[in-house]
Amino acid sequence: MSQDGDSPAFRRVLLKLSGEALMGELEYGADPDRIRAIATAIARVQSRGVEIAVVVGAGNIYRGMAGAAAGMDRATGDYMGMLATVLNALALQDALEDQGANTRVQSAITISEVAEPYIRRRAIRHLEKGRIVIFAAGTGNPFFTTDTAAALRASEIHAEAILMAKNGVEGVYSADPRVDAQAEFLPEVSYMDAIQRRLGVMDATALTLCMENDLPLYVFNLDDERNIDKIVSGERVGTLVTT
Repeated sequence: MSQDGDSPAFRRVLLKLSGEALMGELEYGADPDRIRAIATAIARVQSRGVEIAVVVGAGNIYRGMAGAAAGMDRATGDYMGMLATVLNALALQDALEDQGANTRVQSAITISEVAEPYIRRRAIRHLEKGRIVIFAAGTGNPFFTTDTAAALRASEIHAEAILMAKNGVEGVYSADPRVDAQAEFLPEVSYMDAIQRRLGVMDATALTLCMENDLPLYVFNLDDERNIDKIVSGERVGTLVTT
């Protein structure tokens, strides 16, 4: 329950964090203060009785490896990216546990020393027991993005919504607002429209998966970490993508 007595609008959600969300003002890598702020927001939502899972990307680390990955086999590069998401997952886990939250990292690639293997039933059980579950290593397969991993895991654990965190933009626009000054903010859009207009919300595979499973997607600005709590409270923040 929130301090004002309002019940959360969702029982179980999945939060998709890009690797860039963890960079703060750095060119690449992870900013401890930024991770701590995000962890505080996640722990606050979880303390209200909301079951929350997280999928993390790896753009913050992979950006620093771009030179080494140039000309590399696509599958090899994708596996490198999956391993980088594990680093981010461990950093986020540490910050969450500093907040007193119980967490589990589940990896789609077996790394038994630092993370559990991904097992759907075990993940659901962790959530039911009040633990925050961080899904690492994407889907475990090359050629699939962490956006697709988010759509897949959300569907598997029966999440009621995906919260898609963006950096520096309020939601979905008709074009890239950092490039086109005439870009129009879209408070609501359908999955089919997002796919056909190539709005850059998620890749087409992820959007199709969400559409087929009738899974609402909330795209919001993570510059204000309170937006996570606002969405869970039922407030309209950013863009809602639905069927």
